[in-house]
This record gives sequence, structure tokens and C-alpha cells, in this order.
Amino acid sequence: MSSQPVSQTFDMNLEGRYYLLLASGRKDIEVRVLYPKLQALGPGACIRLCLTKVGRIAAYGSFEQLLDAENPVRIDPDASPLQQLLNLRRIYSLEKEALGVLAIQVSLI
Repeated sequence: MSSQPVSQTFDMNLEGRYYLLLASGRKDIEVRVLYPKLQALGPGACIRLCLTKVGRIAAYGSFEQLLDAENPVRIDPDASPLQQLLNLRRIYSLEKEALGVLAIQVSLI
């Protein structure tokens, strides 16, 4: 994960509900596991979800740590932190979570 501003573009998919939250501006933190391809992600990078730009990235060892440190309303304004944890565990296996997890603060372009 790069700490230097970059101009690289990353393609990511979102489940419909999370896409709508992001596109409406109600969600501005996207959570991902730290796949090798995301190690080059840094502030200023573009993510093709619905044309977003990366503002900040924070790495955590687990989804629990991420949800303790980040404002859960910015991740999913309609779900409690516990429900968010359950949703993340439904999307990502424990093996994928073990790669590390990212809170990617994004803004619509």
C-alpha cells in the first residue's frame, strides 16, 4: 500500500446496496481485504466503482479493529457495527480477512 500520491486506476465491484449508498453520497468509506493488487493503492488513486477518488487509506488486522477505529456510519449508515461485521464476514472469508483489511475513504468525482 503506497503512502505517496498516485494516479493509478483500480477496478472494483460493489454489491448493489453498497453501490447505491456510495453513489448517493451516504457512504464514503469502502472496506476491502488487502489483496496483493491493492498494495499499490494510495491517496489520489482512482477507483472505478462509480467514479471515486481515494482520500485516505487505513490498514487494520481485522474487521473488528477496523469497525472499532472507523466511524461505522460512514461505512454503512443503515447497519449497526455488529450487522456490518456480519455483512463483511458474509462477503469475505476468514482466510481473506487474514490478508489484512483496508478502510478506503473515497469521494465521488
